[in-house]
Amino acid sequence: MARIDRRTFLKGSLAAAGAAFVVSHAGHRVLGASERVRVGVAGVHGRGSGHIGEYLKMADVDLCWIIDVDNKVLQAAVARVAKDRGSKPDGTQDVRKALDDKSLDAISIATPNHWHTLMTVWAVQAGKDVYVEKPATHTLVEGRIASEIIARSKQIVQTGTQRRSEATWARMVELTKSGQLGKLLISHGYASKTRNSIGFKEPKDPPPELAWDIWVGPGPMQPYHENLVHYNWHWFWDFGSGEIGNQGVHQTDVARWAIPGAAHARGVFSIGGRFGYEDQGQTPNTQLTVYDYGDTLMVFEVCGLVGARRAAKAGKDAPAEKEGAGEAAGPAESKVARVSNDFVYEAGTVVDGRTFYPKGKTDPAPLPKVDAKLGPGSGNFRNFIEAVRSRRKEDLNAPFLEGHYSAAICHLGNISYRLGKDVQWKEVARNPFGKDDYANAAWDRLQEHLAKNRGLKLADMKCRVGRALNFDGAKEKFIGCPEADAMLTRPPRPPFVITEKA
Repeated sequence: MARIDRRTFLKGSLAAAGAAFVVSHAGHRVLGASERVRVGVAGVHGRGSGHIGEYLKMADVDLCWIIDVDNKVLQAAVARVAKDRGSKPDGTQDVRKALDDKSLDAISIATPNHWHTLMTVWAVQAGKDVYVEKPATHTLVEGRIASEIIARSKQIVQTGTQRRSEATWARMVELTKSGQLGKLLISHGYASKTRNSIGFKEPKDPPPELAWDIWVGPGPMQPYHENLVHYNWHWFWDFGSGEIGNQGVHQTDVARWAIPGAAHARGVFSIGGRFGYEDQGQTPNTQLTVYDYGDTLMVFEVCGLVGARRAAKAGKDAPAEKEGAGEAAGPAESKVARVSNDFVYEAGTVVDGRTFYPKGKTDPAPLPKVDAKLGPGSGNFRNFIEAVRSRRKEDLNAPFLEGHYSAAICHLGNISYRLGKDVQWKEVARNPFGKDDYANAAWDRLQEHLAKNRGLKLADMKCRVGRALNFDGAKEKFIGCPEADAMLTRPPRPPFVITEKA
């Protein structure tokens, strides 16, 4: 496929110069009981490859479109599907071409974060169902607009926070509701994975197979460099949200899900930095953030300067993203990669959603038994396809609105961090989280890890101390901080703009 130039890409946009693109509404194709659901996957280099693998397992799904701005990646994915299914899917670098196909039922989105919401809205306005990866949004404002558009539509929209389809975490939600362990006092999430320096890459011409204008899409146009494509965009504010919005949004979602009735936090404070090396990345590799949810404090911990856990028998690195990879709460938790959630109740602490330590005890006790009900289908992808067939939004385990609220956790934490000041470490308050002893203890453990395990001389370093912010969840605005409100959205870059249909 030839590279799409800017003239070709803009040819189908609204006639008025700079107007936002809106696809025509096609309505949803009525599926017969034996018909396959026709799905297109957008963004297939990394996580999108996993999407393809999930759908290839399903006999009732037809992978009919592959969409990727990198033509080499695109053609490789087309060949993969053709080899597995015996028929070649259509391929395009321009998602609008796929959305114009009236026979397409759904699109599965695994593009960089800054494209998630816009592509979701375009698909919904074209009458397509959507599976969109986490985080569902890149800004809070676009999340609110998209949530309202989706609510008014008949489309099925699932967010890729797949722990919503896992029984372990669903049981924790029901356990909290049951009150058997008393009130949930602290909901603690961890997303600490090994994140090494990405170095520096100089601006250069994008490769001929890459449609750079489309890749940038709703983000601000800027020179191409190799630290953006295909993965390290995660560590740049224009396109990613750092680790808290990468791996972390899975655990912020679980942490919020376990808090009864929680939508937006009342307040937020974040502290951290990009420690241990100097590189081109912008987002913190170490970040501790607290959120006020009234009776419950949410604590979220990121530490990229960790080693992978060693497999006991094989002596090889275990996958850093494995649930429960860390140890029970304590100093060791920052030494190795840990991706999980803990819950502190009045009666004790549940570690990794599995092991209960009664208050004041060092030996575990059985967890109270509760029943957890999930939507139809095994796993998030199958649940999505089942909902596409039933046309029942209530069948979804991870609807977009929940994705919007959980992505907002990441946005609020990052806004607090970005509005903060870099200060010498010795000037950081002894207890930066005030009277929140649990959060202060977590910060002490992070400092101990950085100094003892990583050998960092903290006294010679600076730390970013974020701004404490209060948030009005009903209005989805900060209280008394216009600088923070300005960061809830981003300047438009037509035609990559969410717009209401005429």
